[in-house]
Amino acid sequence: MRKYLVFLLAAAFLLIGLAACGTGNNEEESANGDTENNEEQTTTENSEEEANTEELETIVVGASNVPHAEILEEAVPLLKEEGIDLQIETYQDYVFPNDDLENGTLDANFFQHIPYLEGQIEDKGFDFVNLGGIHIEPMGIYSQNITNLDDVTEGTVVIMSNSVADHGRILSLLEREGLITLDENIDPVDATVNDIVENPLNLEFDTDIDPGFLPEFYEREADALVAINTNYAIEADLVPSEDALILEGSESPYVNIIAARSEDENNENLLKLVEVLRSEEIQNFINEKYEGAVVPVSE
Repeated sequence: MRKYLVFLLAAAFLLIGLAACGTGNNEEESANGDTENNEEQTTTENSEEEANTEELETIVVGASNVPHAEILEEAVPLLKEEGIDLQIETYQDYVFPNDDLENGTLDANFFQHIPYLEGQIEDKGFDFVNLGGIHIEPMGIYSQNITNLDDVTEGTVVIMSNSVADHGRILSLLEREGLITLDENIDPVDATVNDIVENPLNLEFDTDIDPGFLPEFYEREADALVAINTNYAIEADLVPSEDALILEGSESPYVNIIAARSEDENNENLLKLVEVLRSEEIQNFINEKYEGAVVPVSE
């Protein structure tokens, strides 16, 4: 009888052991199966993402940091919905974006206004076209110590950028405020300091400053009038509508544009870029973010 009980106990333990082994194998197989399914799902998702990326057509656009690159970033998801992958190259100067557009590094650029583009075409022979205006950055004249135009004294220095395309723009602001008078036979857009015919306060003009350094001169030359492009003013934490002593209005002809090579004048992807940048979504973004320092246009 005792032998029989021992035999039964041994058989029971054997069955339990086999059951345990069977469960472990099933769990392992299930785990392995889940892992394989997850890997297959991940691979499928990655393949779909790659396929979607491959379906997008890429355009490379050069832009200055503020506000141009910021505006382009806002347009990235909108363009993706149109099947376009927008790649943005940022620049700190006004020279290389046109050079890189000419040599094919860029498909388009977004940093310059129309008079500047026209001057570049005339001076350097670029074969570029204006695909459309996006916004205006009102030019402002700033001063640390001069808080009222009545405080402008004789011999005050006016500091301007070395971009001749902006000189007429700045001089027109000074003329608007009665500080100078320009030759009436000169188109204000083309005016230079040599076209000043009346200068009752004998203002002095420093016209040899790189645009990017103008905020530094504003900080350093406290008694001067400093004309600063809005993009550089914003980067320096200036608020044009509040800090500028003189500020250009929205009627300005200095519209910032998308420029491209002439051969791409009818490029569908670049035209779609212009369309998206003029969309209600982007115009609302510009108005909300820059609060009048950047003014959207639709023509």
